[in-house]
Amino acid sequence: MTDDTFDLSEDLDLNPEFLDVDPLEEKYRASITPVQAIQQSLEEHHTALLVIDLQYLDAARGFGVFANVDREQMPHEAEEFYFDSLENTVLPNVRRLQDTFRANKLEVVHIRIQSLTQDGRDRSPGHKRLGLHAAPGSKEAEFIPEVAPVGDEIVINKSASGVFNATNLEYVLRNMGVTGLFVCGVYTNECVSTTIRDASDLGFYTTLIADGCTTVTPELHTATIRTVKDRYSRVMTTDDAIKEINKVVA
Repeated sequence: MTDDTFDLSEDLDLNPEFLDVDPLEEKYRASITPVQAIQQSLEEHHTALLVIDLQYLDAARGFGVFANVDREQMPHEAEEFYFDSLENTVLPNVRRLQDTFRANKLEVVHIRIQSLTQDGRDRSPGHKRLGLHAAPGSKEAEFIPEVAPVGDEIVINKSASGVFNATNLEYVLRNMGVTGLFVCGVYTNECVSTTIRDASDLGFYTTLIADGCTTVTPELHTATIRTVKDRYSRVMTTDDAIKEINKVVA
């Protein structure tokens, strides 16, 4: 295993001029991605997979925020990029990660947007302004079937972008002795990014799965990954993450 398993220029086919070297990269990497600590977290079964917002509200064609798409606010090209990457790459990769975590008896934790009330009066001001609402028992609150919870896997409901700020997730993870987090889901630049940053600030050893998340444009996806990489999180591909888990946990 190496400590640098995701090459933005190679994996996303980007213009090298866009990928100027971060002069502080090595300084941050030494403190943010301590490989020995990450391995120990895996070895001791103290690592969990967080699956962010893969539900009908925001991850299914024709439902939730995509039920009546305003082309002035959501161009067709953006919608197609999002669902093409979601359906063809992200969902299969997330399922592979879930299967790997389950096979190695590691926790899989599902995060979704769901209000406490039917009218959503408990939602955050941000979600009210955006019109984001998934009532308990609604179709919008249901998980996408291929990546839905299995057995008694933990489900955390939130009504704001940041799951750590809006729920008792940290308390639950600490109770289970979790110190490492692998993170995937949607949107890369919104709820996933917020989760990564907050988890890093709280001291979790955090790994973002680059091809296990997506958003509405490749530019936003790539810019977010570049921002968090080795400052807030390791960044890995699904293949490399699975190889690491199977090697370290076995």
